[in-house]
Amino acid sequence: MSLIEEILSIENLNEAIKRVKANKGASGIDKMSVDKLEPYFNEHREEIIESIMNKTYRPKPVRRVYIPKSNGKLRPLGIPTVVDRVIQQAIAQRLVPIYENIFSDFSYGFRPNRDCHTAIDKV
Repeated sequence: MSLIEEILSIENLNEAIKRVKANKGASGIDKMSVDKLEPYFNEHREEIIESIMNKTYRPKPVRRVYIPKSNGKLRPLGIPTVVDRVIQQAIAQRLVPIYENIFSDFSYGFRPNRDCHTAIDKV
């Protein structure tokens, strides 16, 4: 099975849907909530898979919001649609196990169970 077939497998997509729903989060520009995600995927799954396989899938624009920082400034945050988050999650679920073991033990950015706090503790 090719990597793209693994990413788009029903099992992997279902796990991605489950994780996106568990994370909750705000809706993207399409205003679709995570509660509507599963019925939407049940209806449009084949169409989404086909568009990815045909290289015609295009993620929707990201909704920009600003969240306050402790210093009073605002930090921009991009919120993708929940469908795009499922696809991103499905990709990550298959890629992370491939590349995670080749990273240095001293690398902490954007890795599972590692963050700036664990990096500081290590230093």
